[in-house]
Amino acid sequence: MTVTRVARPRVTKTTRGTVLFADLRGYTALAERLAPARIVPLLDEFFSVLAAATGAHAGQVFHMAGDGMMAGFGIGSAQDGAQEGIRAGHLILQNFADVAARWRQELGIETGVGIGLHLGEVALGSLGPPGYKRTTLVGDTVNVAARLCGRARAGELLLSCTVATALDAVRAVNGHAPMPVAFLQLPQFELRGRSAPLDIWCVPAPERVIF
Repeated sequence: MTVTRVARPRVTKTTRGTVLFADLRGYTALAERLAPARIVPLLDEFFSVLAAATGAHAGQVFHMAGDGMMAGFGIGSAQDGAQEGIRAGHLILQNFADVAARWRQELGIETGVGIGLHLGEVALGSLGPPGYKRTTLVGDTVNVAARLCGRARAGELLLSCTVATALDAVRAVNGHAPMPVAFLQLPQFELRGRSAPLDIWCVPAPERVIF
């Protein structure tokens, strides 16, 4: 008699947190102008800036590929990660601005980073074939954060209404703003497949600000 063991289905953990996407602007032009071997240390420097800012604010990097990164804040904790996410995003903008200025001077290339931030429910799961499984975040929250990142200008962070609401709650409790920079509300953002547009705000790039 042969006994066949049936593997129990994996239980996927669902949690609430803030997802950050960051993407390098100007990468296509950079790759066209520079030899592949010259691009590697530049990308390494770029990802080092992103990872350092994420770690400085209790975030976790879940994915780095090409010229982009996905990170999570408050994942699996009692916190929603909104304040940590916005602070990490702002630090990325600040620190990479210095790197981009040096690349412009030394290499004659224009680059920047765009960031998207959204708060909501995510599934924390292990994906991939045997031997290549990686823990990652899945769900609509991830998709929205990625779309906001895609819309952000170089040097700009876009945040959704759920992040803005969470930051307002922090302000109400602490009596002061969670960030030393002002947010600018933008026109509603329509996402494919959604029945209603999304209210969004931004930590603006310099060209977005009107004096």
